[in-house]
Amino acid sequence: MLVATDWIDYEIIDASNGQKLERWGKIYLLRPDPQIVWDNGNLLEKYHGMIDAVYYRSTKGGGHWENLKSIPSSWKIDYKELTFNIKQMGFKHTGLFPEQAVNWNFMSNKIKKSGRDIKVLNLFAYTGGASVACLKAGAHVTHVDSSRGMIDWCKENVSSSKCDNSKMRYLVDDVVKFVQREIRRGNKYDAIIMDPPSYGRGTNGEVWDIEKNLNYLVELCCKILSDKPLFFLINSYTTGLSSTVLENILKLTINKKYDGIISCGEIGLPIKENNLILPCGIYGRWESNE
Repeated sequence: MLVATDWIDYEIIDASNGQKLERWGKIYLLRPDPQIVWDNGNLLEKYHGMIDAVYYRSTKGGGHWENLKSIPSSWKIDYKELTFNIKQMGFKHTGLFPEQAVNWNFMSNKIKKSGRDIKVLNLFAYTGGASVACLKAGAHVTHVDSSRGMIDWCKENVSSSKCDNSKMRYLVDDVVKFVQREIRRGNKYDAIIMDPPSYGRGTNGEVWDIEKNLNYLVELCCKILSDKPLFFLINSYTTGLSSTVLENILKLTINKKYDGIISCGEIGLPIKENNLILPCGIYGRWESNE
């Protein structure tokens, strides 16, 4: 497992009975997490004076935030050279997945060590954590997401991180249709990142199902890789999907055409209170030998 241990502005304080208490800068949030099936006490009681806001799930789906203290509508946290804008979103999210820092480190190091101009394509790019990391490392980045709101949020993160916006291209689009058009246009990329949801809809209602569509999308992406690709990264939070599945897809697609190293596994975050690790998803990674 890859564990994100380099954070200063973020940490999980404690986790118990389906909840995690996190510090985001100076703001403490109590949020649900289905992986936390162990009992380490009632966190709302243990840390009541510390907690700024709690997210409550609804039995009918979704949920709501209850702010116990005054919280700004948006605040910033830093990770090394990067600065991200954090907000309370519906369905418990904050606009950032801190465990992805292990991948930001990997991508940044590969780009810097390559010594050449790198073109990166980020699909299902969300608020742009990976895009900002690659941009800060000196790459040209194409950021694709079906949500205009997520694109605008990425622009905020690019600005806050003081990146070169001239190297960034933002596109509100369905990722499959975008890649198909890039094939026809003959455009190539040295690195591709994707963080596909289990299910989703594109800009015109296109349906995405990870079990049915992921392998096809990776096959398409192989056609827009440059002659000397640097890396190909797949992240997933889909429950029940093994990281070995991602490894198998990479072996049957990219590794057939390019020599490189494939790795896969879980990613996680440390829990301060008891030195446990919270699993936070899986990754599959192909990388060049350079």
